[in-house]
Amino acid sequence: MAQLQATDLRGVARLATQATVSISRVAEGVHQSVLGTMGLQGGEKPGSTRGLTGLVYQSIRGVTRLVDAGLQAGLSRLEPFFATDEGDGTTAVRWERQAVIAALNGVMGDRLHHDGNPLCTHMGWYQRGLPLNTRALADTGSAPGKVLVLVHGLCMNDLQWRHDGHDHGEHLARELGYTPVYLRYNTGLHTSDNGAALSAALDALVAAWPVPVTEIAVVAHSMGGLVARSACHHAASAAAAGRAGKAEAANPVSAAAGTWLPLLRHLVFLGTPHHGAPLERAGQWVHVLLGSSAYSRPFARLARLRSAGITDLRYGHVLNADWEGRDRFRKEPDRRTPVPLPSRVACHAVAATLASRRSLAAETLVGDGLVPLNSALGVHDDPARTLVFARSRQAVFYGMGHLAMLGDAAVARQLVRWLAPPAPKT
Repeated sequence: MAQLQATDLRGVARLATQATVSISRVAEGVHQSVLGTMGLQGGEKPGSTRGLTGLVYQSIRGVTRLVDAGLQAGLSRLEPFFATDEGDGTTAVRWERQAVIAALNGVMGDRLHHDGNPLCTHMGWYQRGLPLNTRALADTGSAPGKVLVLVHGLCMNDLQWRHDGHDHGEHLARELGYTPVYLRYNTGLHTSDNGAALSAALDALVAAWPVPVTEIAVVAHSMGGLVARSACHHAASAAAAGRAGKAEAANPVSAAAGTWLPLLRHLVFLGTPHHGAPLERAGQWVHVLLGSSAYSRPFARLARLRSAGITDLRYGHVLNADWEGRDRFRKEPDRRTPVPLPSRVACHAVAATLASRRSLAAETLVGDGLVPLNSALGVHDDPARTLVFARSRQAVFYGMGHLAMLGDAAVARQLVRWLAPPAPKT
């Protein structure tokens, strides 16, 4: 209980309500599957029963929703009487709570967002686990014009950039004089939605920075790389619309959108699934297999619980057009619109493989345990989809897993070499 905040109680109560409703639907679906084998008709909707049986299931869900409404109202009135201070961001209790919430948002963050659940994570800038305070940076004079943005991956948060006692943000601050700022966001939302929000957040960050920003570098891990690419696309599109005079005519505020992109000098991808991750495709097959039998079909609802962010990892979506108007749970071929790397930006790719250097076949098949090597390097069978990283801006690390690259000293040295300013000409 020491880890819970007042709003967590409302969030957990809402989840319990949704779980009860979902389980009742699964149970009703199994019930109707059995009745169907006897030739008995079901209700108006697929997987529903009729008559007294249908009334019982409807009553269960109706009473559950009434209980939820009462709990939400009662707990909301009690919240002001409980402390909401989350501490200094360094305690193990805070770290564990945030890790659980990050995982929950990764799995079902779109549902939390849609329901207004207090456990939903909202995008924001953080340092040392606390919201970024640009006024404090100005007062201490600790904000140079070099800004390092760190974007975490699926089911993670800003605190988890510290891995095995190492933080790439702190390391690059010491070595190269960057000020690191850490993005926290709901990884269960579509990557394109997060990309649009990140672009807007970067515009606001540049505007609020205590001194003129001279350089931005982005280091993104896993899904964070897709979000960063999407943000670049949104910024470039907004800038192009502004140049054409469309932004001013439609909305004067949007004319300033995308102003951060010309300041972006480096974009580093750490194990980003540019062309998808096999584990999401495995989840898709679970959905297909469960739906192949009348008895197991009701349980396919469970496979549909995975978030929009997770299903976007099937092929590596970065645009709204990649998913809009489509059933994201339906198995279909890759229909993404190719999106190249941003122009005039030094883009770097770090890929890892659990295999040894001598196992070429193994490194291709195994990857880092989550992301295949070619996907992390942007390589695709279709040349139009291949992301072109210069040879000098690719690094492959052997005997390393997906999370290990966050705390590896060799990866840290590579980041310093890439982001260091060029040596002056003599």
